[in-house]
Amino acid sequence: MKHMTKAVFLIATLAVTACTNADRFGAGGSDAAGLNGANAAGIDSSMLGGANDPRSVAYFQQTVGDRVLFAVDQSTVSDLGRNTLDGQALWLQNNPEFAAIIEGHADEQGTREYNLALGEKRANAVREYLASQGIANSRMRVVSYGKERPLEVCSTEACYSKNRRAVTVISAGIGS
Repeated sequence: MKHMTKAVFLIATLAVTACTNADRFGAGGSDAAGLNGANAAGIDSSMLGGANDPRSVAYFQQTVGDRVLFAVDQSTVSDLGRNTLDGQALWLQNNPEFAAIIEGHADEQGTREYNLALGEKRANAVREYLASQGIANSRMRVVSYGKERPLEVCSTEACYSKNRRAVTVISAGIGS
């Protein structure tokens, strides 16, 4: 019984200690480095200014926009998509220390192979547009996820339309 009391006391002490360290995961994050996954993309924490800092990744994602949407079975960039990509190109020109991984995605309709090919066409359309705006190909990489990473899992057009996209993910200097 004596050992049980000590064990309960020890466990309670450890639990209270763990709960009182507000910064136990690093500065504002939930992963080991406190970067909310940003270090997985090779981004130094000093590059993570807030959404109001025009040089930050958060600004790129929230203000410039990190994605363009596509019509059904299409890989042609729309006028709205070109506006977003113009902003992305300007941001990348002003921030040469960053590179871009362009992810191509498709909705859940169709075969896996078809959607992987379509996702690649969409990502390449974005890469080609950014290259036409002066972004070096060596700063960009393309990957297709097809229908494997949907934003929405659904059976309606409203959901499907969100999944037909290309997302520009900012990373630290690929090939620079």
